Amino acid sequence: METLTYTIKINAPKQKVWDVLWTTETYQTWTKFFSCSSTMQTDWKVGGKTYFLDGDRNGMVSTIEHLDESNTVVFKHLGIIMDGKEDLESNDANSWAGALEKYLLTDVEEGTQLHVEVDIQPEYTEMMNKGFDQGLAMVKYLAEK
Repeated sequence: METLTYTIKINAPKQKVWDVLWTTETYQTWTKFFSCSSTMQTDWKVGGKTYFLDGDRNGMVSTIEHLDESNTVVFKHLGIIMDGKEDLESNDANSWAGALEKYLLTDVEEGTQLHVEVDIQPEYTEMMNKGFDQGLAMVKYLAEK
């Protein structure tokens, strides 16, 4: 597994950037660059369940490892979801188990710095780079308008 990092400066307050990242409608707007029908379902509890899904109900099952609302959220991937069913046992699921996805928001002059770190399998590097480059540009656009 490797860790990819992305950083972008956004001319908006942290709370607005946070809201763009995690409000259902804007989440779907910025994550369409990964999958045109991305959704996230979470209880926003450390140790709870979070589901990152595409339109076919495939994706990742995760938990929140750390949460400091409007500042930091760290998701820990537990496994995969296929056809709406959790898989925490297969080789595919185990290849993602323990991978982290971190969103860190910091106050900077005239706005917020958004820093993202994501652990991935190397074969997904190109897809993640494209998705985050376009997706974070959309977060910036939505937060600044």
